[in-house]
Amino acid sequence: MRHWMIAGLLALGTALGAQQTADSVQPEVGTAGAVTGTSEAVRAALAAKDAGQPVQAARYMVAAANPLAAEAAAAVLAEGGSAADALVVAQTVLGLVEPQSSGLGGGGFLLYFDAGTGRLTTLDGRETAPMAARPTRFQTPDGEPMGFFEAVIGGLSVGVPGTPALLAEAHRRWGKQDWDGLMAPGIALSEEGFAVSPRLAGLVARDAERLASHPATAAYFLPGGAPLAEGAVLRNPDYAATLRAYAADPRALYEGPLARDIVAAVQEATPGQGWLRQSDMAAYRVRERRAVCAAYRGMDVCGMGPPSSGGLTVGQILRMLEGTNLSRLGAASPEAWRRIGDASRLAFADRGRYMADSDFVPMPTEGLLDPGYLASRAALLDRETALDDAAPGAPDWDHALLLSDDDSREIPSTTHVTIVDAAGNVASMTSSIENAFGSRVMAAGMLLNNQLTDFSFRTHRDGVPIANALAPGKRPRSSMSPTIVMRDGAPVLAIGSPGGSRIIGYVAQAIIAWADWGMDVQEAVSMGHAVNRFGTFDLEEGTEAEALADPLTALGFEVAVRGLNSGLHAIEITPGGLIGGADPRREGVALGE
Repeated sequence: MRHWMIAGLLALGTALGAQQTADSVQPEVGTAGAVTGTSEAVRAALAAKDAGQPVQAARYMVAAANPLAAEAAAAVLAEGGSAADALVVAQTVLGLVEPQSSGLGGGGFLLYFDAGTGRLTTLDGRETAPMAARPTRFQTPDGEPMGFFEAVIGGLSVGVPGTPALLAEAHRRWGKQDWDGLMAPGIALSEEGFAVSPRLAGLVARDAERLASHPATAAYFLPGGAPLAEGAVLRNPDYAATLRAYAADPRALYEGPLARDIVAAVQEATPGQGWLRQSDMAAYRVRERRAVCAAYRGMDVCGMGPPSSGGLTVGQILRMLEGTNLSRLGAASPEAWRRIGDASRLAFADRGRYMADSDFVPMPTEGLLDPGYLASRAALLDRETALDDAAPGAPDWDHALLLSDDDSREIPSTTHVTIVDAAGNVASMTSSIENAFGSRVMAAGMLLNNQLTDFSFRTHRDGVPIANALAPGKRPRSSMSPTIVMRDGAPVLAIGSPGGSRIIGYVAQAIIAWADWGMDVQEAVSMGHAVNRFGTFDLEEGTEAEALADPLTALGFEVAVRGLNSGLHAIEITPGGLIGGADPRREGVALGE
């Protein structure tokens, strides 16, 4: 990568910190804050987002959760790099500047459309359980589930990271630029430093007690015992060294000194309970999965299949709504939201009963999206009030298997990157370390995930096994929903979001807003959220969604008005060019040319 691009990136990082410090911005935790800089492109994109306007481009575009990551990825695209090249840069920079959400210590899922072949590929980079793990790992001696943070903090919850292998595999298949050069932006920012964003500073302050539980983590996020200050310049030479090793060998985090460092950190964090071994690291491989696609409004909405529940659950929600004229009802209609909410509840009921890692648990994947089955589920919506109960259905199986309902938890700390390059290749990747700051264990300059707590803490319910129970080598179920919407075999929309199990509702709602209510992508990702997973209708406080509280209550729903912090990033692909939107709830930005 040219030196001027690195210099420009470093200047942007310094300007972000200087501007934030000068303005004394004090945003609430979870809000985007006033992220501004000297880069004309970044300033223009952030101004458009603040004004509720999409960003338009003719050749290429990236939408990512931090301006530094978006700027670095856009520079790769400007040089003629592929979407895969830009993805590598975006994620390695995000792991530095947004460490609470994702990084090389976590995992993710990627949808990639290859314009040259017209083929859509999905790659599974989800973490795996160590081979020494046991199904009762998160239970107390009397067989009851552990407290959530009792399980999260330390080495007990760490799975084998998948993101390093996922990025390397994407580059092997679709990369154009030299692998080692793609690490340059992350290395430069690690060594020269970047400004701590308002969001990162707020989250560190809120989580200071837990971050203090591991010495390396405390030293990095709580220097001198105090939380990182907004606008402070933060350097991470250990991460720079990790990226240099990763640049020299894409398997460096799985074999050799870095793998040993990761294993040692896990075992030392929780002596006798950190079951990760070097053999687990060396055995990790990315898996190509079959895309899960559901027809909706003359398009195919394609997502990730198991072990992600995202593609199936988003697909089920949309298919159940296919027969409802949402366009006529409109975005403010309580009747529209009654149907959306109950379709979501029915889909989540199936998710809890059936969805898990299909390498370990047989799944009725085709049955869950069978048109006849979903028509029967949609018929349950033909009523005037909320469903009294949303129970799992009985999709067709090719064999018999009795399963019980899951009770696992997913905490919303994740990131999503959407990229379209000049050749028309499209990447949609959601990645995560699970809880904010993951296990709070730091190794090789990066936080390690706590993704094993995405398994059910219970193995059985009333003697009936749970599909998402922990097993050695198994991948925990996820709600990550990277999505590419296709029309006549070509992509027309790429989208995804962080947000724990609410990701599914965020993505489905944005697609409905775009496809049914005629919103552009910025309007679709900005609109107030209304999400119903398990019976309670969550309405986003301070938005137009609050107006639905009384009407939905009258229809029989339990309603809760609360903050809902999505991080949607979307790009629409049109004959006239690209249109991008970034969620105003976070610091992200869409950049293109």
